[in-house]
Amino acid sequence: MEKTDISVSKPQKIKRKKKGELPVIGISLGDFNGIGPEVVIKALADKRMLNMMTPVIFGSSKVVSFYRKSLNLEDSFNFMTIRSMDEIAYGKVNVINCWQQVLVEAGKVTNEAGEAAWLSLKEATQALKDDYTDAIVTAPINKHNIQNEEFKFAGHTEYFAQTFEAKDMLMMMVHDQLRVGVATGHIPLNQVSNHLTRDLVRRKLKVMEESLKLDFGILKPKIAVLGLNPHAGEDGLLGSEEQEIIKPVIQELKEEGKLIFGPFPADGFFGVNMHKKFDGILAMYHDQGLVAFKTMAFEQGVNFTAGLPVVRTSPDHGTAYDIAGKGEASEVSMREAFYLACDVIKARQEQMPDE
Repeated sequence: MEKTDISVSKPQKIKRKKKGELPVIGISLGDFNGIGPEVVIKALADKRMLNMMTPVIFGSSKVVSFYRKSLNLEDSFNFMTIRSMDEIAYGKVNVINCWQQVLVEAGKVTNEAGEAAWLSLKEATQALKDDYTDAIVTAPINKHNIQNEEFKFAGHTEYFAQTFEAKDMLMMMVHDQLRVGVATGHIPLNQVSNHLTRDLVRRKLKVMEESLKLDFGILKPKIAVLGLNPHAGEDGLLGSEEQEIIKPVIQELKEEGKLIFGPFPADGFFGVNMHKKFDGILAMYHDQGLVAFKTMAFEQGVNFTAGLPVVRTSPDHGTAYDIAGKGEASEVSMREAFYLACDVIKARQEQMPDE
């Protein structure tokens, strides 16, 4: 049985800026021609959000003002423009300007919006590194126009993994008690089988188990593992990955006392609501897990990066250029991303008492 040294990145100590201070949540504005600014503003227009956190938007006060006006929220959404993190107005919405004025063209893909998205993400990440913020919530980016010499990643997940030197990480979609991780992440479907190894499955299960304990407060997580092939391989008739890779890892972890079960055929698993019996589910590839997840929780789910030493969440949707600027975007997923960030901060604090 092959073995590997598996360890999970140690969580960063979460500190309050002042005694009793609510968590400070950094927000990268994403592509400002998409729905990111709209859903951020709509979510934060509910003043009850300020009872649980102090938000800091890394972007542009002019862009925020543009969308606030277009949404007719000038009376219900207010913010403070600050020049640096030392000027944070606690209990208010803060905005830090990360770029000079640019033209907002809602619904269009532009190089300027991609450059601005990168500057927003870069500065929000630096504030997290410097312990000015306790978590980061990322609005959607366009994975093409954001590419540059510093950002050469398939998405936010890979960027944060490298930036914070995570030993391993897992993209996990979360809604209430439904938590779905994907073993192979953002890779083409025709490469999934080649990437799938015992080592990979073992490491991803380790990250999921540790995150369920640390970030969600589940002492003894029960995890389901999906098969790769139809009918979970049908005992080798429809593929060998279950027999050669997935089952041996499950058996090994069971022998260690872990509550790991499977591999389950993905269609039947979700079809008969077996997901309700588990704390976490590891899918083998992106769409296998996310099609089911988004069918059940679209516009409510949250993208959570497990395994990071810091806290990062995001809404489970993209830039949605087709409805950008029309006031039609739902802010529910963004609001849930704020909630989850605060919940994870609290869970980590409770398990990491002051020294």
